[in-house]
Amino acid sequence: MLDSDLAALYQVETFNLNKTIKRNIGRFPSDFMFQLTKEEWENLIFHSGISSKQHGGRRFMPYAFAEQGVAMLAAVLNSPCGLW
Repeated sequence: MLDSDLAALYQVETFNLNKTIKRNIGRFPSDFMFQLTKEEWENLIFHSGISSKQHGGRRFMPYAFAEQGVAMLAAVLNSPCGLW
């Protein structure tokens, strides 16, 4: 799942979700989460019709989460240093 999808699921802004991730980056090894490359992101935009920069889309490459990363994100968001 992408960070924007998880932000919508948890009803938070993507910016705040990513800020929380960066504060807890040690809890997200590369097999839990990774950041898409520019080429991967452009391919995703092309195939899914996600809005581009010119139309108010993202400015930075999104993070993609594996199942374990989604579970860790839920734990981080519910912790005292998370969003809630």
